[in-house]
Amino acid sequence: MEYGSSAFKEEIKRIITNALREDVGDGDHSSLSCIPSTATGKARLLVKDNGILAGVEFAKAVFHEVDPDLKIDVRIEDGSIVKYGDEAFYVSGSSQSILKAERLALNAMQRMSAIATKTRTFVDALEGTKTKILDTRKTTPGIRVLEKWAVKIGGGVNHRFGLYDVIMLKDNHIDFAGGVSKAIQKTQQYLKETNRDLKIIVEARDLEEIKEILTNDGVYRILIDNFNYEDTRKAVELIGNQCLTESSGGITLETAPQYAACGVDFISSGALTHSVYNLDLSLKAVHE
Repeated sequence: MEYGSSAFKEEIKRIITNALREDVGDGDHSSLSCIPSTATGKARLLVKDNGILAGVEFAKAVFHEVDPDLKIDVRIEDGSIVKYGDEAFYVSGSSQSILKAERLALNAMQRMSAIATKTRTFVDALEGTKTKILDTRKTTPGIRVLEKWAVKIGGGVNHRFGLYDVIMLKDNHIDFAGGVSKAIQKTQQYLKETNRDLKIIVEARDLEEIKEILTNDGVYRILIDNFNYEDTRKAVELIGNQCLTESSGGITLETAPQYAACGVDFISSGALTHSVYNLDLSLKAVHE
């Protein structure tokens, strides 16, 4: 999915619509009960942590969806390094509208910033190597596009978005299909019959599977899964320039540089999206 494309914008709108339905229901009665509909105000997005800021553009979309008349004054852009006390943006307009949008904007920005921050630590750890960090499908259901957007903001690279845009033959596919070569050949036949142009990634569990994969044409990338350093180096040597390489399987920030030193093109980590702690942000009223 291309960021900024019509499909991307539609997905963002669906997320916002569903999140507001979940949160607002038949009305924000806390605001409706004590704040006049004509009241206007101003609030600032206060950073209370250190990290990489992400979700500013999404927050702008949230405020616009709630009330197109709200004005956003951005002071810090997505992808910027932030510290405690920084002010990311100001929002002004209807007080009721600001409060209605507040929690959705904050929830998304806190999680997106956490993901971007963790991604940047991997990017920094891999600096000086050719290896890039990839995310996975281990995302929160319903907001995958936000989490993968945050990975991009943090400097990482998106893997596939879902089951529809890249074919990835993992261990279970291979076993159910009757082996590596059968899985690849059946996949290629399927793509031909359905007139689809999708990249094929194949997971290998050992060096013998690497060798068998290499007897087949048309494989875009080999996923070297749960290999130790020595076998990863051997796998990279075997593969050569025949296709791209990816290491995966419990790789941490500490072990990522060693896998990169083996010469792989990519390292994938589900931890970018499934093991993060929200960056502390808050929206505070500005008294003028």
